[in-house]
Amino acid sequence: MTSADLMLDGFGRIRELVHEVVGGLSAEQLAERLDGQANSIGWLVWHLTRVQDDHVAGAFGGEQAWTAKGWRERFGLPFPARAIGYGHSAADVAKVRIERPQLLTEYYDAVHEQTVRFVRELRDDDLTAVVDEAWDPPVTMGVRLVSVLSDDLQHVGQAAFIRGILLRR
Repeated sequence: MTSADLMLDGFGRIRELVHEVVGGLSAEQLAERLDGQANSIGWLVWHLTRVQDDHVAGAFGGEQAWTAKGWRERFGLPFPARAIGYGHSAADVAKVRIERPQLLTEYYDAVHEQTVRFVRELRDDDLTAVVDEAWDPPVTMGVRLVSVLSDDLQHVGQAAFIRGILLRR
């Protein structure tokens, strides 16, 4: 098994979990928050997808599906094109309303397909390449991909927890 195989397995698991978390929920359930400061399932899935889109495309020098494939327009959210949800306030979270839940899984699928295209060509030697010099120490390809996997898994787990609470009510 190569590093690319491991990464692809991890991203494939996130895709499955995203579909499980969103599947069968209404627009109201996606927007529901456990309290006024909490994130919603819709925001969490949108955010984890934006992070993956932004960070993976950036690491490989590609374009984000969000802007290049028209997803920003389809969502119609009131945020700048570069917004990924980092630093969003409770008021910003409330602005993420997705009327058609399948839009979330369709966007995630587009980002997943793009991620697979990029990662499939990854060689083990590529993992040490610096992809972001804005940090000290600079971020390597391997660190960036593991960071995205970790962030996505945490957020999809949070969304699954919220889903469980909502469905028990």
